[in-house]
Amino acid sequence: MGSADSGKANQEAAGASQPIQDLRASPGDTAGGSQQIQDLRRDFGRDSLTEELAGDDPFLLFGRWFDTALDAGLRDANAFVLSTVDEANRPVSRVLLLKDYSPAGFVFYTNYASRKGSNLAENPHAAILFYWAEHERQVRIEGRVERVAREESAAYFASRPRASQLGAHASPQSQVLSDRSDLEKRFSDLEQQYGADAPIPLPEDWGGYRLQPGRIEFWQGRSNRLHDRLEYTIVQAGSASGSQAKAGAWTRVRLAP
Repeated sequence: MGSADSGKANQEAAGASQPIQDLRASPGDTAGGSQQIQDLRRDFGRDSLTEELAGDDPFLLFGRWFDTALDAGLRDANAFVLSTVDEANRPVSRVLLLKDYSPAGFVFYTNYASRKGSNLAENPHAAILFYWAEHERQVRIEGRVERVAREESAAYFASRPRASQLGAHASPQSQVLSDRSDLEKRFSDLEQQYGADAPIPLPEDWGGYRLQPGRIEFWQGRSNRLHDRLEYTIVQAGSASGSQAKAGAWTRVRLAP
């Protein structure tokens, strides 16, 4: 792909968005505020995404984009939005952190008894979204989610900071608390229980999930809202799509912005 510096001239030519503080409505100015929100926009032009640069393997492309975000020092470069559906098929989203990825899928960790855990137990299909605003890029990934092996969860849990390990035990994630002091007391009691050196075990209801993608879309912002969108879809066994690709291979198409 083009480097982060390759589009600087385009970015500068595109112009910057109007500062947010200049668009704030006066107290009680509801109508004016709506209009000012409508004026929040900017053009894109930092880079481009061609089929030749993208290649045939979406994981290689994701790795290049992810490494670019890390090398640029973007804050929380591994943050993504996970979207699930509840028992009434209503969408539910939250921000999580990616902890591993490979051709096998994208890994994150959480409390299995949390709302997201309950959603995934009911419907294991989910979507994740990465957005690197500074690079004008999005990656949308859809697929089936399954729990990682208990040994894999234990190895990751052991690598976490000690306070984070205690926090995983202390928090009955997504459950109602009578007061924050309840949570803080749980944490304090666990600090006393395990002391400074005693190993902290992996909680029974905590561990990892791996989203196995069936669809990955890469979005690169372009001028005049004519963005680049390349969609990779995995070929399913017995597919009647007309593609000559073998099952398990990825096909790529360009989508209109």
